[in-house]
Amino acid sequence: MAGVTRLDRIRNEAIRQKFGVTPIADKMREARLRWYGHVLRGKEDSVRKMGLELEVLGKRPRGRPKQRWTTVSPLLTPEGCGAMKGTHLLDSGTQKRAQTPFYQAGGG
Repeated sequence: MAGVTRLDRIRNEAIRQKFGVTPIADKMREARLRWYGHVLRGKEDSVRKMGLELEVLGKRPRGRPKQRWTTVSPLLTPEGCGAMKGTHLLDSGTQKRAQTPFYQAGGG
């Protein structure tokens, strides 16, 4: 890529910065945040919303505890704002669609 070989010993971060590629962790965070917003905007009786609030009884097996949305979501919110404060930032897709002529005409 870009004429750089492993023998040049250039760090991946430097190459990514040169080409303006965002780190994979940021892309994954963005996708998780998008999904979390999708779940929060859903109806109360939807399966995804019920799954978010589901509490499983019983003991878990040994080992590292599984991550839950309720514990991870504060880490995912944009720029560290609270989980419910940042929900208006998650709704940008709906606002963009409302401004599109196709959706204004009732086409979708």
